[in-house]
Amino acid sequence: MSSTTGSDRTATVITGIATLVTNDPSHGGSPLGVIRDAALVLEGDRVVWTGASGRAPAADHRVDAGGRAVIPGFVDSHSHLVFAGDRTEEFNARMSGRAYSAGGIRTTVAATRAAGDAELEANLTRYLAEALRQGTTTLETKSGYGLTVGDESRALRIAARHTDEVTYLGAHVVPPEYAGDPAGYVDLVTGEMLDACAPHARWIDVFCERGAFDGDQARAILTAGKARGLRPRVHANQLGHGPGVQLAVELDAASADHCTHLTDADVDALAHSDTVATLLPGAEFSTRAPWPDARRLLDAGVTVALSTDCNPGSSFTSSVPFCIALAVRDMGMTPDEAVWSATAGGAAALRRTDVGRLAPGARADLVVLDAPSHVHLAYRPGVPLAGQVWRGGVRAV
Repeated sequence: MSSTTGSDRTATVITGIATLVTNDPSHGGSPLGVIRDAALVLEGDRVVWTGASGRAPAADHRVDAGGRAVIPGFVDSHSHLVFAGDRTEEFNARMSGRAYSAGGIRTTVAATRAAGDAELEANLTRYLAEALRQGTTTLETKSGYGLTVGDESRALRIAARHTDEVTYLGAHVVPPEYAGDPAGYVDLVTGEMLDACAPHARWIDVFCERGAFDGDQARAILTAGKARGLRPRVHANQLGHGPGVQLAVELDAASADHCTHLTDADVDALAHSDTVATLLPGAEFSTRAPWPDARRLLDAGVTVALSTDCNPGSSFTSSVPFCIALAVRDMGMTPDEAVWSATAGGAAALRRTDVGRLAPGARADLVVLDAPSHVHLAYRPGVPLAGQVWRGGVRAV
C-alpha cells in the first residue's frame, strides 16, 4: 500500500495484533472499538486503515506485533512540568503523619524563580521523555510556578518548544509579595502578565479553591483570557465544594479538573455540557485525600478523562498506566472505561479529534503493550508494559 497521493511517504502495516483498541465505536459497538486479530496501516504521520489482520492491505514495511495489544497513545491533559526543585520533605512529612508548613506551592515558586532557563528546560524534557517511555504521546503542561510576568512568560516559552498544549496558569496561587493585595494580583494576571503570556499559550487555567481564587476572581481571570483568544480550563472542586465546576460549565471550559467534591447540581451541569471532568487520582494517592467518584460521573453521562497531574507537590508521577490502575481499583471505573478516559477522554479534554484514537485520519500515535490485552494495564499495576511507542508514525520508544 505505497502512497497513492504522489508523495514519497511510505506505508507500514502492523500485523499480529491480538487486540486493537481503536476508540472507534463502529467496530463492535463499544466505545473502545476493539478489533481482535487485527492490523493497522500507517502512512506518514497518520493512520490510514484498521481491520482484521487477514484483510490487511500490502505496505512498504511490515511489523509483527507478535500477539500483543495495541492502544492509542495516552493523552495526558493535565500536568505541571516547568519547575525546579522537589518537595521530598513535604511528602515525607505528610506520609509520616507530621504537620508540614514549609509553604507548599510557594516552595516550588521560590526554586523555579531561582532556576535558569536551561535548568527548567532540562527538567521539562526529562519528564516528557519519562512520560513518552510509558506511552504518553500527547501532553498538556502549565505555567504557574513563576507568578511574575517574566517567570510565567518564560515558562510558557520553554513549554511551547516541546508541546502544542500549553496552559497559562498565572492564577495558581497568590504569591507572597501580593499576600496583602490579592485584587492587585488578579489585576496583574489579567493585565500585564496576560499580555506577556497569551502569545505562548493555547489555554488559560485558574485554581478555583478556598485559599487560592474565589469564583468572582476566577471568572474575571478566565473571561480576560477568553478575550485574548485563550480557551478556559479550571482546577475545580479538589479540596472542597465550591464554584469551580459551575464556572467551568458557564464559560464552556474544555475541562473541569479534579472534581473530587461534587453536588448533584455539579454532576448534572457537567452531564449537560461539553465540559470534560478530568480526574487526577495521583493527587488523591499522594495526599491521602478522598477519591473522586468516577462511577457517579459516568453513570450520569459525564465525559471523563484520566490524567496524571504530574507536579512536584501533590502528584509526582508521569505514569498514566499507574493512574489507570488507581481509577479501576479505587474510583469505580472498569478497565475499558479507564483506558478510554486516558486516551479518547484526554483528547476530549483538549478538544482534539486527531489523537486518542486509532482510525483513518488520526495521528499515528500508538502503544504496543507487552501484553495481549489493554486490561493488563490495570491487571498488572506497576509493570512497564509499553513495549513500543509510536508517535506521528515514527517508533519513538
